[in-house]
Order: sequence, then C-alpha cells, then structure tokens
Amino acid sequence: MIQVNTMMDVADNTGARTAQCIKVLGGTKRRYASIGDIIVCAVKKVQPGSEFMTTSKKDKKKLVVRGVVVRTRKAVRRADGTTVRFDNNAVVLITPEKEPRGTRIFGPVARELRAKGFMKIVSLAAEVV
Repeated sequence: MIQVNTMMDVADNTGARTAQCIKVLGGTKRRYASIGDIIVCAVKKVQPGSEFMTTSKKDKKKLVVRGVVVRTRKAVRRADGTTVRFDNNAVVLITPEKEPRGTRIFGPVARELRAKGFMKIVSLAAEVV
C-alpha cells in the first residue's frame, strides 16, 4: 500500500536510489497504490555519475518520473488464497511508453506484474515471486 509521501527504493540501474511518491495515478480520489500500479515519483537520492546526476544538487531533487510498484511491505492476497509480502517498498522507473528506463532489475518482483502487462520488467527480473 503506497500513498503520497511514501519513500521507496528504486529497483533498477538508472542511478536513482530513493524515490518519494507524489501522486497515485488512476483517478482523482485514488489514495493507495499496490503492486503493478503506476505512480509519479520524485527522485530523492541518486548515485554519483549516473543518468540522474545533474549540474546542481537542487536539480536532482526536482526530477519527477513515473514508476511501477514492484514490491510492497503490505501483503497482497492472491486468488488461490496465499499472500505475498516483501521486506521493502520498491519501484521501477518507466518511460512514457511503459518500458523500463533501466536495463537491469534488482531484487524479486511480484507475479502480479505479468497480469498488468509489464512483461519486460518480469523478464529482466532475476526472481519472480
């Protein structure tokens, strides 16, 4: 369950390390995002020398991107009755065409991404839970 101001890890190799949710997409009254939902994030921490590193320190905090939630601490219930829960909240940054910006995905991702149409993220991930 991701809501506005939730801090998340970035699970790809774009160079962003931490992102903060600033909007949950999908309607004006929508408050929470779960696995497979698209959110708008502000990049808060970046790896030096990366794609997100800009000339001034203030610019990198203003970078606004879209991402897909791939892990949540809140348990997600599946149709067969089982639940899946992760150790942290994580997001993968995407382009406007809904393709991942990075070339690698770190850590496990949930199987629910396949049903939501993010096959490229599922194929790049090392482990699908």
